Amino acid sequence: MTERRFVLFEDEHCLAVWKRPGQFTQGDWAPPGEKTLEQEVRDYLAPEDPASAYVGIVHRLDRPVSGVLLWAKTSRAARRLSGQFERRTVEKEYWAIVESSTAPDQGTWTDWLTRAGVEGIVRAMPEGTAGAREAITDYRRGVPSSIPDGLAWLRLWPKTGRTHQLRVQSALRGMPIVGDSHYGASRPFLEGIALHARALRVSHPSLHAPLVLTAPLPESWGDVGVQIKDAETRL
Repeated sequence: MTERRFVLFEDEHCLAVWKRPGQFTQGDWAPPGEKTLEQEVRDYLAPEDPASAYVGIVHRLDRPVSGVLLWAKTSRAARRLSGQFERRTVEKEYWAIVESSTAPDQGTWTDWLTRAGVEGIVRAMPEGTAGAREAITDYRRGVPSSIPDGLAWLRLWPKTGRTHQLRVQSALRGMPIVGDSHYGASRPFLEGIALHARALRVSHPSLHAPLVLTAPLPESWGDVGVQIKDAETRL
């Protein structure tokens, strides 16, 4: 991956990078020969001594998801950015290709979701179920330049940050995300799943000015016949 594509924004306080689908964000689960995104960030920040780099993790993306991921470069920036995610003041937009030809134009999804079980699956439960937490997402059906029959492009704005939230909520409505066999998708995808963290809007941790970060789509979307030209975020 070229540095130009990898780095979406950088200053002395924070770094926004492009995560490729199928890559672990962090941890020690990466297969031999593969690097987590955190390892790549450390290599970028301190190539001579990656372990010495300060890398503040303020949010995460599931392994099969692509898109923008923001890291703090100082402990102060990490505290301020983490606080924004905890207070839900960060605006997030995701793009998804789902198995549906009749997706509604727009609306809001509200569900109560469990934590991931030992098998890694999140489930919906009746409102108020012990251990289940409310998940809210606004959505709008987009109009792509081209898309294969039987699929739809959804733009998603989660208001909460539950595990697998968008994956579960779309599947609950008969619209699993392409490639997401864990939640009922029948169509394969070339890399990961067709869910992309398109944009983040945060308050800069030092300047306190709005910072909008946008990530380009993986090439795999075009390889399966999805073309989205000149689409703007709502952030």
